Amino acid sequence: LEISNLSEKDILVLRLDLTDRSSHEAATNSVLKHFGKIDVLVNNGGRSQRSLFVDTNLDVYSAIIELNYLGTISLTKHVLNHMIQRKRGKIVTVSSVMGIMGAPLASGYCASKHALQGFFNSLRTELTDYPEISIINICPGPVQSQIIQNVFTENLAKSIENSGDQSHKMPTARCVRLTLVSTANDLKEAWISDHPYLAVCYLWQYAPTWAWWLMNKMGKRRIQNFKSGV
Repeated sequence: LEISNLSEKDILVLRLDLTDRSSHEAATNSVLKHFGKIDVLVNNGGRSQRSLFVDTNLDVYSAIIELNYLGTISLTKHVLNHMIQRKRGKIVTVSSVMGIMGAPLASGYCASKHALQGFFNSLRTELTDYPEISIINICPGPVQSQIIQNVFTENLAKSIENSGDQSHKMPTARCVRLTLVSTANDLKEAWISDHPYLAVCYLWQYAPTWAWWLMNKMGKRRIQNFKSGV
């Protein structure tokens, strides 16, 4: 409000639980009642994971899919119905580079992001009769945020003990700016990351055999660090 021409009526904040899918229709209707339309939906809710599959309770995987995947497509469904009526809109989903590659200690998180990639790439093909509705997948690499402090671990009741140093990650403001640029230009998919993570994305895309070899090397060291508490 201090740095723009917006007024109080231009901002509406609603509490939302992605896992409470029965509330998503009412939330969508509240936004439509206030603004009269929805131009852009940004799906940006989710939790990551730090645990080995062999040590992890299956309830954790269920919770990851419920939040990261099912919650996202539930909200999308209600908003998309409105956009189809208007024949325009943008659906932006913050996926991850983990939706492109695989990585140790994040098998459930990677699975949920692969699911989002597959879903929205498929949805895009179902909307060819609505060229003004854009499906945009954003795939960030490591970004400075609180996602590490809130990761899933071996069981639902356990939190991570050491979130580690985040100074090497992309600043949040930089990621946000590139996301906005991607949205404004209707990019179907954007990889937002610094090197070397971005280079690894290209390896997975164009030289998967080399990517598997490299990830095995990097993954072994990452697991050793994880087990030693680093």
